[in-house]
Amino acid sequence: MDSEQKVPSRPNFLRTFLDVLLNENVWRAVAVQVMAVLLAVLIGAVILLVSGANPIQAYGALLRGSFGTITALGRTLEKATPLIFSGLAVAFAFKAGMFNIGAQGQLLLGAITAAFLGFAIHGLPPYIHMPLALLGGAMAGGLYAFIPGALKAYRGAHEVITTIMLNYIAINITDYFADGPWKDTTPGNIVARTPVVDSAAKIPSLGGIPMGFVIAIVIAFIIWWLLYKTTIGFEIRMVGLNPHASRYAGVKVAQTLILTMVISGILAGLGGAVETLGVVGRFQPGFNTGLGFDGITVAMLGKTHPFGTIPAAILVGAMKAGSSEMQFASGVAKEITDVIQALILFFVAADVIVRTLLRMRQVGGEEVKLSTGWGKQ
Repeated sequence: MDSEQKVPSRPNFLRTFLDVLLNENVWRAVAVQVMAVLLAVLIGAVILLVSGANPIQAYGALLRGSFGTITALGRTLEKATPLIFSGLAVAFAFKAGMFNIGAQGQLLLGAITAAFLGFAIHGLPPYIHMPLALLGGAMAGGLYAFIPGALKAYRGAHEVITTIMLNYIAINITDYFADGPWKDTTPGNIVARTPVVDSAAKIPSLGGIPMGFVIAIVIAFIIWWLLYKTTIGFEIRMVGLNPHASRYAGVKVAQTLILTMVISGILAGLGGAVETLGVVGRFQPGFNTGLGFDGITVAMLGKTHPFGTIPAAILVGAMKAGSSEMQFASGVAKEITDVIQALILFFVAADVIVRTLLRMRQVGGEEVKLSTGWGKQ
């Protein structure tokens, strides 16, 4: 054995972080995202002017309502937390070349399962009850995502179609349980909702910062490590780039697709569970509407990177948290934030416009691939 042979060193996460931070391509990608946001804000200002509002006053109110106080910041992070999970769910599926439109349905099932485990069980200490409810919500989302994953892997069914259809099934299932077997039977209640979860199952806040947000950050780091530091993650990204070459190289493509969808569903279900246990305190139809679909915006804005979903979710969460303040202070329609969000997604998706304005070429790296087609893998 060569005495000068070096022993492989352990992973240095600080060095890896600095390498990413100092990477020129990373900064180019960030510049594109920032430019997309600025363009959306400028066009939004024009819309505000046309509607008779003062853009400076409106955007100032939006910032005050989302970051102006500790309470506002906590509300923004609260809004951003489930969006990080749904964004991670969509982004993770993207890595295997799949478009998980079903994050909404998976999130709903995770939310109502966590609610059931939260109100139906009593007497457990918080360090057991809360993780149990979170795990139940995550597993519900994962099991539901197994269905489109298996259909894609073994029957060639397109995941966009199957996940859209499964969203409707999930909506009706959760509506049934919230207005049926699991309905809150408190005297005088006529609303479809579950009972309040036990206090031991609730996710607390520390200094105005929701602990659910901290959990989301930890999960984002775990997903990054799984995708870029493990063999499983390498195989997932390989399948996303070229499933046929992956199969030739010995990768079990069908199993990889199913595993990817299950993990994606776990992330979405976990987002619903955190929303139930940390924000709403129960499951009530309508409170989770759109969170799974907003995950598409977050994933695209974050360039389907686990770390990119965090600032993207905070941005979208800030618009949701500050929209009421903007409406009250400047008299504009609350839906203007949805218009700005749609414009951001448009410019991110059509980044050739932004790159033309920046006179920037396409940077290297993985591209977002929405689907591998209609046939079998």
